[in-house]
Amino acid sequence: MVAEASNEAMKTVAEMAPITAERKVRDDLDSRLPKPYLPRAVVAPDTENINGTYGHKHHNMSVLQQHVSFFDQDHDGIIYPLDTYKGFCALGFNAVVSFFCMIFIHGLMSYVTLPTWIPSPFFPIHIRNIHKAKHGSDSGTYDTEGRFIPAHLENMFSKYARTVPDKLTLRELWHMTDANRVAFDFVGWFSSKFEWGVLYALAKDEEGFLAKEAVRRCFDGSLFEYCAKNVQKGGGKVA
Repeated sequence: MVAEASNEAMKTVAEMAPITAERKVRDDLDSRLPKPYLPRAVVAPDTENINGTYGHKHHNMSVLQQHVSFFDQDHDGIIYPLDTYKGFCALGFNAVVSFFCMIFIHGLMSYVTLPTWIPSPFFPIHIRNIHKAKHGSDSGTYDTEGRFIPAHLENMFSKYARTVPDKLTLRELWHMTDANRVAFDFVGWFSSKFEWGVLYALAKDEEGFLAKEAVRRCFDGSLFEYCAKNVQKGGGKVA
């Protein structure tokens, strides 16, 4: 029989650490989402979508693999720089931004995903090994194997969404990425700012907020499919 935890053992705020009161964590997740701290391999659920994105096919890929698979248009498991460039253009970014994103992403992530120690002059990203490209100073919503941790998504918004619940302003995003920084992790610092900045440009609403639903769907990649279809219908350029 498991002993019942005391109130002291369940406290989320320590008086001598004011930051724990400033950045609140959810204590009601167990009643809203089954096993919220269990890393999910193939779906990205939250309290409003306990089975993940409706209609989104995971193809038995990890959530992190799904996140990048939009850019693998020929479904060969390898993303080349041109694939990434075309993908960003399809999302509505202009040629300059798409080219910069291509250079940054493949320069940073290609080598660590290769199946060999020998570098490739073509800078491919192998989706099978994308978990090896996970960098520090991130939100921790993906674990080191590419699974999705719902509680980390929920706590992201309980900690930093001060203006509107379940929505982040650009300033709040900046504060969040600052708070996630690991000491001396310069690559992680820049990567985090870059990734969240791109997501904000892509998915912010007319009032300048980034909604939790957009963030959740970014994690499983379904947001990219949605945005690309919107651009095809005449939704216009992002940047």
